[in-house]
Amino acid sequence: MISSGITSPTGSDRPRAQREEGACSTRDRRACTELSAFLEAVAPGGGHDPTLLTEEHMRRYVADHNKRVREGLPSLAIRAVNGKPSVVTGNTRRFTFNHARVILRNALDSGEAERIGLPRTFITALPYGKKPVDGRRNPFSDEVAQVLSDEGNLQQLADRHDPSDCGVRDAWEALVFTGRRCTEVLNLRLECVSRHGGLPLLWHDQTKVGNYGEAIRIPERLYLRIKERQLTTLARFEDRHGRPPTPAETKQMALFPTRDRNPHGQDSISYTLFRDRFQQWINELDLGRCVAHQARHTLATNLLRHGAGLHHIKQYLGQVSGRMAEHYARVASAEIEDVLHHVWVAGPGSAHPGKLLTSPTQSMSREAARAMAVDLSRSSSPAEGGLCTFQPVVRGDACPWQLNCEGCDKFVMSGADLLYWHRKREQWRSLAERAPDDATADYLHQVFEPTSQAVDGLEKALAALGLLDQALAMDLRRPQDYFQRLWSIAFRASGLAAAGEQNDDPDRQPEDSR
Repeated sequence: MISSGITSPTGSDRPRAQREEGACSTRDRRACTELSAFLEAVAPGGGHDPTLLTEEHMRRYVADHNKRVREGLPSLAIRAVNGKPSVVTGNTRRFTFNHARVILRNALDSGEAERIGLPRTFITALPYGKKPVDGRRNPFSDEVAQVLSDEGNLQQLADRHDPSDCGVRDAWEALVFTGRRCTEVLNLRLECVSRHGGLPLLWHDQTKVGNYGEAIRIPERLYLRIKERQLTTLARFEDRHGRPPTPAETKQMALFPTRDRNPHGQDSISYTLFRDRFQQWINELDLGRCVAHQARHTLATNLLRHGAGLHHIKQYLGQVSGRMAEHYARVASAEIEDVLHHVWVAGPGSAHPGKLLTSPTQSMSREAARAMAVDLSRSSSPAEGGLCTFQPVVRGDACPWQLNCEGCDKFVMSGADLLYWHRKREQWRSLAERAPDDATADYLHQVFEPTSQAVDGLEKALAALGLLDQALAMDLRRPQDYFQRLWSIAFRASGLAAAGEQNDDPDRQPEDSR
């Protein structure tokens, strides 16, 4: 019934257009299969009699499909390459609805629906497939990035998931090192790398934003891998034609040519081929839901974390949206903030101001970092300019030294407080400069000397970790950091409980208000 309304889109004689038409036909078949499987289960006669279908049947189909998207349920009829049921996502819902809508509308416009008795209300009840709002992908986590860059796993991608050696591994490594879009890498020409001034460069087209012939610097490892891929592509051309390509043919050849109906090697492998084989690899590694485009976000976040500005990232990646750039900044800032909070030095009231007490290490696992964060949060309480480690105060008791934090040996500074203490040091220096005489100025310098030592120690610790510039650029001591301390000091739990008991006493007489 549904297939009778399908009209094939008109395509050109070019192989690329034929592949695009093939992709549309695949989605047409999926749209028909999804709807037919549902109607077979719920409609009268298994959905084979068009005259029995109603608007309610289509609405139930739409509701069922939306539920599968929300709850991550599998499709009724579609299976993935590995044989498992394909999970319905926001993207598959979008093109399933839209392609089914085109098919049914064509049947309505051509009169085919009227001929077979398919009600118009059934067709018009199918809505447009809207683009998912939450389509933005986060960068790869450290664990996932390690797995995806492991040499053994990369070799597994080449041997098991690319037996015909189309260059899937080479394309993936190019994505990781350059942060290009998938299609920009897959459509690379054979002569896409060269050296200029001894530096290896990659030449590519950023077709999405209209930039052509763009060059970016690439690492030596990627340069050598692409050179090997060039030799493989040229060898296959010679095996097929019995001669090397002419200079004109070489200029038109793709770096990753498809082996289907492509005698001169001008057409690249499709994104669908790369995506499917990459996804098989991801499923075998059991990494959850990952897509290749996350490599672009990972590179952008790493660039930002290592000091590159947003304008540098936009220029290197080829025009990212302002919203995506803000997303990179939030991720990088959150990671830096998390590290700065874990760098502790002794405060000015200790015997050794500025002595490093705690510091995250590069070799620390994620589990160890989480355990450290929990331990530090339990053993300290936010204070002005730092953290209090005196346990009675941490548990909520009043400070016995009237909040004299700078003179207390239980007070520590963190990397998040560096900017605060820089401002404090400038204030003391300004006071000393305005002193009426040298004796007063020397006294002020002497009073602030322990604090200055602590600040110097904090700077040295952050510089050793490569975080000094980030600490100076980020004021991380936020107002909400003081809420717990304010609550524990101003509103004692025992006092609130006593007040509650008094309010519950019906025989208690109210005091005179004064």
